[in-house]
Amino acid sequence: MRKLVVFNLVTLDGYFAGPDGEIDWHDPDVGFDSFNAVDMIVFGRVTYELMSSYWPTPDAIADYPEVAERMNNLPKLVFSRTLESVEWNNSRLAMGDIGEEISDLKQQSGKDMVIFGSGSLVASLTRLGLIDKYQLIVHPVVLGRGKPHFPPLEDALNLRLLETRAFGSGNVLLRYEPM
Repeated sequence: MRKLVVFNLVTLDGYFAGPDGEIDWHDPDVGFDSFNAVDMIVFGRVTYELMSSYWPTPDAIADYPEVAERMNNLPKLVFSRTLESVEWNNSRLAMGDIGEEISDLKQQSGKDMVIFGSGSLVASLTRLGLIDKYQLIVHPVVLGRGKPHFPPLEDALNLRLLETRAFGSGNVLLRYEPM
């Protein structure tokens, strides 16, 4: 059975983007070795539009060739209520029920699925209990305000620590699973 893994870069104070969506503090060259364990990327509309505008470009391919290769070639599932089509290589638009779509995909054979960014989608899937692992790269920066990684929840989300890894940059990888 496939698992659904959230992989996000977050600030020390828990934001995955600044107040206007800025991510200039991200370091995309850290912790992406987990790409080998996935065979599908899941996006919400905003993150899809951001990623599809960068990863197919010559700059992305030159600066981060291994990450760009995986981003551009892996199958991508995009949840949106407003997009009418998706153009990035190997992308499919999902406009139906989020819970049903992800539950069906989790029952299929294959490697894990990963979600990048996609705050609203992560919030919905967290509330539905469909996320199997949270993989966070914590950056040593405090924004003071922005878009929180975890939305307000009705009940606490208790997590079990699976792994930690520190990088020379000061970033720290944290892998958790729900208890």
